[in-house]
Amino acid sequence: MNKKIKVLIIDDSAIVRQTLSELLSSDPQIEIMATAADPLIAIERLKVEVPDVITLDVEMPRMDGITFLKKLMSQHPIPVVMCSSLTGSGSETALRALEYGAVDIIEKPRIGTKQFLEDAKVAICDAVKAAAMSRTRKLNIKETVIEPKLTADAVIEKPLSRAMIQTTDKVFVVGASTGGTEALRVFLESMPLDAPGIVIVQHMPEKFTEAFARRLDSLCGISVKEAANDDSVIRGRALIAPGNRHMLLKRSGARYYVEVKDGPLVCRHRPSVDVLFRSAARYAGKNAIGVIMTGMGDDGARGMLEMKEAGSFNVAQDEASCVVWGMPKKAMECGAVHKVAPLERISSIILEKA
Repeated sequence: MNKKIKVLIIDDSAIVRQTLSELLSSDPQIEIMATAADPLIAIERLKVEVPDVITLDVEMPRMDGITFLKKLMSQHPIPVVMCSSLTGSGSETALRALEYGAVDIIEKPRIGTKQFLEDAKVAICDAVKAAAMSRTRKLNIKETVIEPKLTADAVIEKPLSRAMIQTTDKVFVVGASTGGTEALRVFLESMPLDAPGIVIVQHMPEKFTEAFARRLDSLCGISVKEAANDDSVIRGRALIAPGNRHMLLKRSGARYYVEVKDGPLVCRHRPSVDVLFRSAARYAGKNAIGVIMTGMGDDGARGMLEMKEAGSFNVAQDEASCVVWGMPKKAMECGAVHKVAPLERISSIILEKA
């Protein structure tokens, strides 16, 4: 029998601690080691027993989650999943936590419909299981979080270059999950201003994708935005699927655009990489170039195989550079991948094919 994943829940809300405990305990692979109302109580508990994964609230009395995370990751790294509300400030802070070493973000559970709690259970349990499989690194306390470039482009809307007004035949289609926020930053920062249009599914809760896209937009030369229905896919711009909505690539004549829609979970996710990849196979075919990055599970594998069968060129992130080598591995195992490469090489490989 496989060893269960021991989880320590840190949250100042008794209701959230209880709800998280119930949701996580419903998974036979997970057990609750303990709960704590704040990081100082958690520190005392950690002296007695070390969990496999910690779920951590962002805002708490006595010590906030970010301060605790920095101390933990600089001394004794343990996989941490941030638990945040849907507020704008909460989203920004949780994204900052990913740069300090947190593995993933989950939406703080709230009492809602039965369907909401069922979907939340899937997302929360999967995030914890992915964190348990992840590679954690010790944070150098002298490290500074990457700040947006202080240029006019960070303040003023980026002008449309001549290349951006033109339709492109090639389109980059990207899927990522656990560890993908940092992988996408590395990938997009290396893109030239006239790069082919990019469409991305990153498994992330509702509202967080908007803050994530804004941050990437401030860091990258190309434009990055959360996708809206009917947005055109154009050179020099990346579109990120909104949390809790599926995104499909469509084509009308020479114009690529995206359709953003509701729907059931696919491969346990919404948005789903498979949904995006299958649409790319149908509407872009050999003009699509697929990339599958770090993440747990098999989302994207079948869709990437359909892309390959339709003539696309596909790249998978290698095991050494993945936080969790699950999605790329599954895509490789089903024969959907043409080339496996470290994260830092992916952009140059696909640009050569564009």
